[in-house]
Amino acid sequence: MPSDFTVSDHLLQRLQAWNVRRIFAYPGDGINGIMGALRRVTEGNGGERFDVVQVAHEELAGLMATAHAKFTGEVGVCLATSGPGAIHMLNGLYDAKLDHQPVVAIVGQQAFAGVGGSTQQETNLRSILQDVASSYLETLSTPEQARHLIDRAFRAAIGGRTVAAIIVPHDVQQKPAVPEPEQKHGRQHSAAGFVPPRLLPRNEELRRAADVLNAGRRIAIIAGAGALHATDELTAVAERLGAGVAKALLGKAAVPDDLPFVTGSVGWLGTPASNRMMQECDTLLLVGTNFPYTEFLPKEGQARGVQIDVEPRNLSLRYPMEVALAGDSAETLAALLPMLDDLRGQSWRGEIEQWKRDDAALAERQANAPADPVNPLRVIRELDRRIPDGAILTADSGTSAYWLGRDINLRRGMMASVSGGLATMGCGVPYALAAKLAHPTRPVIALVGDGAMQMSGISSLIDVAKQWRRAAARGNAWADPRFVVLVLNNQDLSYVTWEQRVMEGDPRYAATQTIPDFRYAEYARLLGLDGVRVERPDEVAGAWERALASDRPFVIDAVVDRNVPTLPPQLKPEQEDKLTRALTNGDADAEAVLDQLQLQEVTQR
Repeated sequence: MPSDFTVSDHLLQRLQAWNVRRIFAYPGDGINGIMGALRRVTEGNGGERFDVVQVAHEELAGLMATAHAKFTGEVGVCLATSGPGAIHMLNGLYDAKLDHQPVVAIVGQQAFAGVGGSTQQETNLRSILQDVASSYLETLSTPEQARHLIDRAFRAAIGGRTVAAIIVPHDVQQKPAVPEPEQKHGRQHSAAGFVPPRLLPRNEELRRAADVLNAGRRIAIIAGAGALHATDELTAVAERLGAGVAKALLGKAAVPDDLPFVTGSVGWLGTPASNRMMQECDTLLLVGTNFPYTEFLPKEGQARGVQIDVEPRNLSLRYPMEVALAGDSAETLAALLPMLDDLRGQSWRGEIEQWKRDDAALAERQANAPADPVNPLRVIRELDRRIPDGAILTADSGTSAYWLGRDINLRRGMMASVSGGLATMGCGVPYALAAKLAHPTRPVIALVGDGAMQMSGISSLIDVAKQWRRAAARGNAWADPRFVVLVLNNQDLSYVTWEQRVMEGDPRYAATQTIPDFRYAEYARLLGLDGVRVERPDEVAGAWERALASDRPFVIDAVVDRNVPTLPPQLKPEQEDKLTRALTNGDADAEAVLDQLQLQEVTQR
């Protein structure tokens, strides 16, 4: 090693040993040693060994690292300075933790020599990070630790599908590296590399599960994020059992929507067919999901239950399962399949397929219903007709996630994700950019509400423009230039507005819900991108044609009606009572809301 090889150089060398090639980062003096090492390794002899993605805000680094893990299966890595950087990045790290994604965060700290003396930007990083990185959080305090701290952080992140964090004080970053610690007491001698083990239930438990499923005649399956890699196995089991398949939002891409027995999303964002299936099933199979909306599951005692989950603590949490199998979904379903009877001739498959056809007809009527000025569902349906093969879709939290879950139909080979467990706003555009950087040959489409766009999407769009230009300048422009951001612009935080009405019985409160109009497409053009504003229904189809033919990132600013409901397809009596109370207690939009409830055929008593 050269004589000036520092702890920072060694840290990056170890990241390379773990096959890290992309780091999402924002600089600061607390990580200047690491930034200097990044410059040396990327600009020195041998060419660029890391793609350093400088983001507009540390929160975006955490969100993009999470999305990188979701869309590649690799560990996402993010880097930020000390106090303010770590605090900013927390939201993105919690997104990774709650959606069970492997992310390693490297955070700077003020020099050890000054810690405890109220140094500028000094915070108690262990206290700040100890919850989000509860599986592994350590401070690199001496050069001999560098190798094994990195190695353990990656094993913890991969093995636990969670966040691991390493705090690196500024003065330690600059110390001479010790790549091979002495062979003496108290020293660690680790190696890079880890492949998660197979996890498969015992044969007798598989047999018990098969007995329950074989006794069913109205079998419903809910697939979640843990089943994304089990498409073939899920399809085969559903076919064998004559079952219908509904999907939790994070499991949107687990099975293609064009299969006749796949009913789409379930729950608050669900289709009528999926929610009816939950009400009428006699057997429930949960695969890789921690679906939180228990009020939409069968009533306790109605259905016999089988659950498959790689995480034992998720078993029998949402519904009292008769058989709970701890195992990888693909491996477990494959082992279960030979034990299952062929129930296709005895099942309710015909009913499910008819419910799905009814859903499609309803969705078409809803999309064509008039609205002021544009029906958001019409914008979504026109996209649904044009989604390119292999597309990756993201949605922000709010109404855009509702429309993605309920009204976008994914085909085999497509991918989609949202912030599920945390449901944080501001994820849509950084998720999409991380997907595009990982898959430049695939079209990427982000669905974003105007609230999320104003919260951080505008800043993230600067990153989009920067990365698009950067790729072109380096001679590796995105092979597929299609990158589209749809902004649902209704000047309202409308998902929460509807929650206030239906969950609380409160009318819309303009002081908290109204947000200003903003010319999103014009802003995109200021950045050198392209875009169009849509203010009439007859402009929608043409906007999508332009966007999907563009040679650069494109923003559709769709001015849509905030009063089109984002509600479950059938209101429960208590929900209807609260909605009625809200609309008769001073809601300024009451008349328009009642009109839209009728036009959208929301089922009421």
